[in-house]
Amino acid sequence: MNKLPFEVDLNTLAVLKQLNLANNKIGELKGVMNLLPNPNLVLSLISISESKDSSALENIITTYDEIFKELVVKQSKGGKPKEVINYRVAIFKGFDLVKANGFISTNDIIKIHQEVEPSVGGIRKLPGTVIKNDLTGEVVHTPPQSENEIRDLMGNLEKYINENDDYDPLIQMAIIHYQFESIHPFYDGNGRVGRILNILYLVLKEKINEPIFYLSKYIIENKEDYYKLLKKGQADSKYLEAFVLYILKGIEQTSTFTINLILDINNKIEQAKALMQERLPDIYKAEIVEHLFSYMYTKNEFFRESLNISRATATKYLKLLEDEGFVISEQVGKEVIYKNVQLFNLIKERD
Repeated sequence: MNKLPFEVDLNTLAVLKQLNLANNKIGELKGVMNLLPNPNLVLSLISISESKDSSALENIITTYDEIFKELVVKQSKGGKPKEVINYRVAIFKGFDLVKANGFISTNDIIKIHQEVEPSVGGIRKLPGTVIKNDLTGEVVHTPPQSENEIRDLMGNLEKYINENDDYDPLIQMAIIHYQFESIHPFYDGNGRVGRILNILYLVLKEKINEPIFYLSKYIIENKEDYYKLLKKGQADSKYLEAFVLYILKGIEQTSTFTINLILDINNKIEQAKALMQERLPDIYKAEIVEHLFSYMYTKNEFFRESLNISRATATKYLKLLEDEGFVISEQVGKEVIYKNVQLFNLIKERD
């Protein structure tokens, strides 16, 4: 494998044209987030959506219903919903590390991987790993096999991430993603960690302020092209331009999708506030609506702690909210949980 930086010119007319479109859209996304009264609310929802999509790329298939239930029930069922939640934890672990340290190290990447795959330890030590196209079973790439070579290449990647600025950060992100996936440093979870690394690099370079930007949906929808371009680039770095263009188009399209989703969520919140003021004026508080939109499910315990009310008052409020159609109750084991119907429908429409 070649080390970074590659001897290839990526300042071509096609790349620069697509770069301009991508930068405009991701800048618009950053601006939309800055205008929100409660950005953490949509951040919570979108991070779950990314966790689901990114895990699906690794054939960890689950539903929003299962994921949100796993977040609220006391007794974890484990399995695929838990793996998705581990991914979400890893996103915010990485975000905290970048904000605290101001750089991204190999050790940070290993810590993120430990959250994604708690039972699979560290950098690969044994040979035999290959990257396959899970659609065809074809071997796309044989990454470095020895631990020493992997660590050497990861050290080179770490230096490039933190010290190199030959290109615009969006182009750099594509190069970093390509190189990380080519190194494939772990036995499992490389794709998920690589997609988290995309987010963290954009935060590091201040292209976004929060971990709000995710390419997984775009990659799922253009999966065959992703594998083809990755394979061609790994065979000869002169083909890296096509991979960079693919990623830049993904940034543009993903930013547009995320902007629309954020605005739709915010509109649903404002509609719910107006409707609750009309139907339940005696109990209405903006905090109730914001709590209901923080997660798809809640329960008496979370509801009363969030609003600082008694169990009896929480029970009364939740009953009134269910009577007016804001939530639907469901028995899960010994617990009663409450689903936000509007939010569930909104997320499912965009799945």
